[in-house]
Amino acid sequence: MAYLLLSDGKYFEGRRIGAPGDSIGEIVFTTGMVGYLETLTDPSYAGQIVIQTFPMIGNYGVIEEDFEGEPAVRGYVVRELCEMPSNFRCEYELDTFLKKKGICAVCGVDTRELTRIIREKGVMNAMICDELPDDLTELNSYSVKNVVSEVSTKEKQVYKSDTDKKYSVTLIDYGAKKNIIRSLTSRGCEVTVVPQNTSAEEILEGKPDGIMLSNGPGDPAENIYCIAQIKKLIGEVPVFGICLGHQLTALAMGGKTVKLKYGHRGANQPVRELSGSRTYITSQNHGYAVVPDSTKTGKMSFVNANDGSCEGMDYPDKNCFTVQFHPEACSGPHDTSFLFDRFISMMGGKIDA
Repeated sequence: MAYLLLSDGKYFEGRRIGAPGDSIGEIVFTTGMVGYLETLTDPSYAGQIVIQTFPMIGNYGVIEEDFEGEPAVRGYVVRELCEMPSNFRCEYELDTFLKKKGICAVCGVDTRELTRIIREKGVMNAMICDELPDDLTELNSYSVKNVVSEVSTKEKQVYKSDTDKKYSVTLIDYGAKKNIIRSLTSRGCEVTVVPQNTSAEEILEGKPDGIMLSNGPGDPAENIYCIAQIKKLIGEVPVFGICLGHQLTALAMGGKTVKLKYGHRGANQPVRELSGSRTYITSQNHGYAVVPDSTKTGKMSFVNANDGSCEGMDYPDKNCFTVQFHPEACSGPHDTSFLFDRFISMMGGKIDA
């Protein structure tokens, strides 16, 4: 027996899986039907307890090759845990992974009802525990803080190109998913990954052909140093930002960000391109959005077809563009992987590729 306790006092009974102990986090839901391994190893979930809305999780087991990074989630909630996975790539069961990585989890919870509560009331704090506490002060006082420094690499790393080297890209790691690196190296880029607190001067000393700003967790506005460095970098070389990198760039350009009621998390978010007539299905994981009219020189390039929020910005005078969604998505739709080709073209001198 285990409990999932919400900060408003409502609780759900379930069965304990994963690691023992209590865990508090900001509870969010993701609508992906597949990709639970990528979700659990996505650094952008730092500080959060994740609900999977798809009813059965774990049916293809654990495949370490598919990991996007080190797990940063504070808890995991599923309706039904598959205890007998079937897949030719399966290495071991999901519950073993949760225990191994110290992730508190609970199954047997009505995730449909739980998701509807969050959609109506918005994101809130939650606790996975064995006994319900009498005092909710600790639960209600929790907030996701300083998580970028927790998930960023601590030292520089270099990844060689899979083909003949064409360009050198510096990737600033705010919680980068590995598939960003794979998407670049497969296109002839040597990728140098640097910590989130690397100075603009040090980055430019390496003479990169382009700079990649990664995804990451938390409130973008609290990353004051990172924003200041991006402000120095924009306009020096081509810049491409994804997710948190998109938000930090807008803040560096004088813009604002706002917290969404329950965010966008899943592999089925429709995004419309404003310069054409296409709508793309995208993978997303974020709780904040850019206020497009707040930036000094940028113009919105993509919009969410569901709620009208900003999904991309272009800064034509600065040789920079950013998107809120994940063009490197794995597992997820590959509709927007062409944005990496656009970045490659920019480094080759084609500004409007």
